[in-house]
Amino acid sequence: MDEIKFTIDGIQVKAQEGDTILQAATRNGIYIPHLCYHPDLKPRGACRLCLVENEDGRLVTSCETLVKGGMSVSTTSKRVENSRKMVAQLLIANHESECLTCAQNNQCKLQEIASFFGIENENISNLRHSLLEVPVDESNPFFTRDLKKCVLCGICVQTCRDRLGVSAIDFGFRGYETRITTLMDKPILESNCVSCGECVVACPVGALVPKENQKPSREVKTTCTYCGVGCGLYLGVRGEKIISARGDPEHPLSKGNLCVKGRYGFNFINHPDRLNKPLIKKNGAFEEVEWDEALEFAAQKLSKYGNNSFSAISSARCTNEDNYVLQKFTRLVMGTNNIDNSARSCHAPSVAALAESLGSGAMSNSIDEIPHAKCLFLIGTNPTDSYPVLSMRIMDAVRNGAKIIVADPRNIDIARHADINIQHNPGTDVALIMGMIQVIIHEDLIDKEFIQERCENFEALLESLDEFDLETVEEITGVTQRKIVDAARLYATTDPAAIFYSLGITEHSHGTDNVFALSNLALLTGNFGKPYSGVNPIRGQNNVQGSCDMGCLPDSYPGYQKVQNPEAQKKFEKAWNSKLSPNVGLKILEMMESVRKGEIKAMYIMGENPALSEPDSSNIIQALESTEFLIVQDLFMTETALRADLVLPGASFAEKDGTFANADRRVQRVRQVIKPVGDSKPDWQIISEIAQKMGKEGFDYESSEDVAAEIAGLAPIYGGMYYSCLEEDSKQWPCYHEEHEGTSILHKEHFATENGKAKFVPLSYRQPAELPDEQYPLVLTTGRRIFHYHTSTMTGVNEGLKELYDHDPVEMSPEDAEKIGVSDGDWVWVISRRGKIKSPVLITDRSPEGLVFMAFHSPETKTNIITSPACDPVTKTPEFKYCAVRIEKCIV
Repeated sequence: MDEIKFTIDGIQVKAQEGDTILQAATRNGIYIPHLCYHPDLKPRGACRLCLVENEDGRLVTSCETLVKGGMSVSTTSKRVENSRKMVAQLLIANHESECLTCAQNNQCKLQEIASFFGIENENISNLRHSLLEVPVDESNPFFTRDLKKCVLCGICVQTCRDRLGVSAIDFGFRGYETRITTLMDKPILESNCVSCGECVVACPVGALVPKENQKPSREVKTTCTYCGVGCGLYLGVRGEKIISARGDPEHPLSKGNLCVKGRYGFNFINHPDRLNKPLIKKNGAFEEVEWDEALEFAAQKLSKYGNNSFSAISSARCTNEDNYVLQKFTRLVMGTNNIDNSARSCHAPSVAALAESLGSGAMSNSIDEIPHAKCLFLIGTNPTDSYPVLSMRIMDAVRNGAKIIVADPRNIDIARHADINIQHNPGTDVALIMGMIQVIIHEDLIDKEFIQERCENFEALLESLDEFDLETVEEITGVTQRKIVDAARLYATTDPAAIFYSLGITEHSHGTDNVFALSNLALLTGNFGKPYSGVNPIRGQNNVQGSCDMGCLPDSYPGYQKVQNPEAQKKFEKAWNSKLSPNVGLKILEMMESVRKGEIKAMYIMGENPALSEPDSSNIIQALESTEFLIVQDLFMTETALRADLVLPGASFAEKDGTFANADRRVQRVRQVIKPVGDSKPDWQIISEIAQKMGKEGFDYESSEDVAAEIAGLAPIYGGMYYSCLEEDSKQWPCYHEEHEGTSILHKEHFATENGKAKFVPLSYRQPAELPDEQYPLVLTTGRRIFHYHTSTMTGVNEGLKELYDHDPVEMSPEDAEKIGVSDGDWVWVISRRGKIKSPVLITDRSPEGLVFMAFHSPETKTNIITSPACDPVTKTPEFKYCAVRIEKCIV
C-alpha cells in the first residue's frame, strides 16, 4: 500500500493510501476527539467532534476526509477548538451525568472528551435542558438501554443494520425528541433484536450496558464452544467463576464479534445443576460414588463385552483429544470399529461425496475470504440463525459489493440481501443445481481448460443432463426457468464464485447426491484452488470437523486413514501395539437397530444426547433402555443420561486444555480457565483411567498435550499441530510438520484423489423418502434458531436464553394457519406417522404454503419424536429436512 506524507499541526506524519485524517492521526498518536466513529463502520460525520481545519480554512470532519499527499491540517486552531468545545458542551448538557453510578465510568467516550476539554458542570449549567423522560428499557435479559445517556452517535444503528443485517433499531421522532427506537417504539425484547450484544460493545457511552457488569480479575484466551465458526474469545474469571466473555479482536475470523450464545451463554459452566460426581444406578435410582468405585464398576462391566457387542458415540462438542482417546479405546480396548459421532447425523454426505469427487471432504477455502468474495452461492444454509458471526462476514461481503445468490425453501433472513433469491420446493436440490449446470453448459460458460486438465468423467455428466431440461426442472422445483437461468449466469460469469452450504443440503435421503451436484457445479466453472471459490460445507457444532478428523468414524482411523486399508491397519497396530479389526463398524442408527436386535449390549456415549437429537427418537429411547450396560459422560443429567447405568461427570471446555477444529479446518487452542467443577474430569482422562483399570497399555497420558503429540505422529494432516505450534496462532490442515504454515486453500495444483484429478458424478433426481398425502398434507423441515444450541444441554440452563426463546414453535404460513383455523400463539398437535408433539404456532411469511418449520432445541417440545428415520443410502444420514405431517388445533 502506498505511503503518503502530510502535515498535522505543523508536524509531518505518514499515512497509508485510503486513510482518513482521523485514522492517520490515531496511528501517529495524535488525539482527535470523536464519538460517532467506529473502525468497523462507514464514517458518518454525525457528532462533529472530529472537526479539523484544512489549508483552505474550511472545517472538515476528519473521520470522513481522506488524506492527500502534501495536505496540511490543524487540529488545534481556535476555530476548531471553539467549534468542538461547543458541540461537546451541548452533548454533555443533554446527557445524564452521574458517572459513578454508570457501568461505563472510566470507559465512556463522552467522559474522555469532557476531560480533554476541561468541561465542568458549571460550564454547561446555562445550556442544560430537562432530560428526555424516557424510561430505562430493562426488557432484554442481558443488557439495559438508557436513552437519557444516549448521544445519538448512531453506532448502534449502523452496527445492527450494516454488520448484522438485522435493523432492529433506527433513529426515530424528530428534533429535540430524536432518539434511537425500535419499530413502533416497543421495548427491545419485542423487536427483532437477536441479543448479540454487538451494539452494547460498540456503544461509546452508558446508553447500552450489560446487566452483569462485574470486572474480571483475569482473562484467558480460548475458543468458543458453540458453532463451527470457531470464534476467538476471552473468558473473564473472578475467583473460580466465569463472569464474562468478550470477543478476541485479533481473531482472523470473528474479529472480536460474538453471537448471543458466545457472549452471554457461558453460565452453564458454573451452573449448580452440573454433574460433579460419578453416579451409579442402583435399584433404579442414581447414587453418588467416588471415582475409584465408578472406574472399577466401568472396567468390570466393560470387560464382559467386546468386538461387535460394544459401540461408542463420541461428541462434536468435545475436544480433539477427548475424541481421539475414545476412538482409540473403542478400537484398542474393545476390539471394534463401532465408533461414530453426531457428524453422521449432519455432514456425512459432505465427507462421502467430496472425498469421492475431490479427494477431501472438508471446506475447500477459508471463512476469512468471505468479506472480499465476488459471488457467494448460499444453498441449504441459514447462517443468521446457525452461524451468526459467519453471517456478519457475509454482510461484510455485501457491503463490499459481492453478488449473493440464496437458495432455500424458506424465505430466510439473509435472502433480504440477495441479488437472486430462489425458494425451491424442499427436497429438489439436485434438480435445481443440475438445471443450473444445464444452462451453463448450453451457454458455453464452462471453464474448458480446467475441465480438460484437472477433471475426469465429464462426458458421463453430459449424458446425465437429458432428464434436467429447464421445463422439467421448473416443474420439479417450482422455480421459474428465468430465475434458474439468471442464477446460473450470475454464478458462472462472476469469477471467482464460492458455494457455502450446510444441513439443508446434507440432511436428506439424497444428501450425498446433493453434495455431488454442488461439486459438479464448481468443477464445471473452475472454481477450485483459488481464493474466494470452492465448495464449503459449514459445520454446525464447534468440533464436528475435529471429531471426524480424529477417526470417530466407523470406517476411518485418525486423519481419514481407512480401516480396510492394510497399510493403515498395520500402522496403527504398530503404534498401539495391538491387533485391530479390519471390519467397518456401525453408524449411530445402525447401532440402535443392533441394540434392538440384542447384538450390541454395551454402549459408551460421550457428550451426546441421542434421545433428543436423533430422528424417530421414541425408538432411540427404546434402544437406549434396552442396552445391557450404558455409560453416559456429560455435563448435565440429559435425557440420554437418565437411561444410563453409569453417569460420569465430564469437564467443560473452560476446564480443560485441548483443541477444536472449526469449519474451515482451523485447529485452535482451547485453554483451561478454571479448575474442573466438583469432581468432574476431562473426558480424555476419564476414558484413559478406565482403559488402565482394564489393564490396557497406551493410555498413560499425563496431559492433553501428550494426546495431541500422539495425534500429530499418527495423522499426517495434523503433523504440525503440536501445542507449541498453536500457541501464537491457529493452523489449517493439512499441516504436515512443525514448520508447515498450514493450508488455507485446498486443491491448488491437484486434487487429493489417486490420480490428482477431480471427478464429475452423473446424477438422477430422486424424490424424498416420505411424501405428503391426504392424511399428512404438510411438509415439515427442521433447523436451528439463534438463541439455543443443539438439544439445549448447555443453553437450556441459561434463564436469559430461555426468556428469549423457549418452546420450539411450529412456523407456518398465513395461508396454512387459515386453513387449520389457528392464530399466533395457539397450541397445536404436530402429527407424523411416528407420533405427535405439542407446540405453539408462529405465523410467518418465512414459510411458504405447504411447508412448516420447527427447531429441535426444546426438551419439552421433542421435535425429533416425529422426524423421519429415512436415511441417505450411502451415509445413513437421516432426512431431518423432510417429513410429512398434519397439524391439528389443541382442544382446550
